[in-house]
Amino acid sequence: MLHFLARRLPSVVLMLVVTAVIAFLLPRLGGGDPAQVVAGSDATAEQVQAIREQMGLDRPLAVQFVDWAGSVASGDLGTSLISNRPVAQLIGARLGSTLELAGAATILMIVMGLGLGILAGITRKGAPRALLDGAISVLLATPPHVTGLILILVFGITWRLIPITGEVSILDDPMRGLSYLIMPAFALALPQAAMIARLVDARMAQVRQEEFVDLATAKGVPPRRILLSHVLRNSLGTAVIATGIRIGEILAGAVVIEAIFARQGLGMLAVSSISARDYEVVQIIVLFAVVIAVLVHFLSEILLAALDPRIRLDG
Repeated sequence: MLHFLARRLPSVVLMLVVTAVIAFLLPRLGGGDPAQVVAGSDATAEQVQAIREQMGLDRPLAVQFVDWAGSVASGDLGTSLISNRPVAQLIGARLGSTLELAGAATILMIVMGLGLGILAGITRKGAPRALLDGAISVLLATPPHVTGLILILVFGITWRLIPITGEVSILDDPMRGLSYLIMPAFALALPQAAMIARLVDARMAQVRQEEFVDLATAKGVPPRRILLSHVLRNSLGTAVIATGIRIGEILAGAVVIEAIFARQGLGMLAVSSISARDYEVVQIIVLFAVVIAVLVHFLSEILLAALDPRIRLDG
């Protein structure tokens, strides 16, 4: 396992460096001038230039990036150009909401994805199989924002069972917090769960054709044991990798879902910061989201290596 980690770490470090470069350049490629944002629309060209020099924006981009990366590495995330508040403070105030949403959606995605995938994998014919295929296809084809609107219409407007917008922290009031969280979490999780279910189903069908399964059947191994010890275990690697990738999709989809359900998370902060051209906030949010996705994918590779020794020994 240590050899496996040693071979994977360089690629992870390289990905984090590339991510930092992209997060730094992306807001600047969108046009506009941070100095103009700070100076205001009525500032003269001389005032804007003075602010640009004060902020160090007249220096080469490479020098600016090194200074910014060094500050981030030391824990200084910068100061918002609009509110003049520390970026760490702005993100800290919104982080809990996004973590609650992403965490709940991830749990639902794993439970529903594995459940549907295994159920489809063991149901190979007849009306139940057709019903499962149809349900997975519909969920897979429906984007999160459409799922969210459907849930609002059915459970929030027609039946009035769950609050539509707003939020209450689970830490403050668990029951009320769950009532506000359940719809956006389901809206985020359902399409991703369908993707995992489809992959697990396909992988189980593939594993059933392997020679070791035929050998176990010929030896008289009970079907239940074949399913659990051979088919299912050798199919979980696909689910692990897919889950790591889908968590990145959940973080991306949270931007739209937070807007639909009026949740004050990092997604809404990113939208407002982009609109106001608050580059200091935007670049940190982009960096944070991608770093989380990279680390989750790395952890999924470690879990996959633990499940399948061939991965550890490869190369």
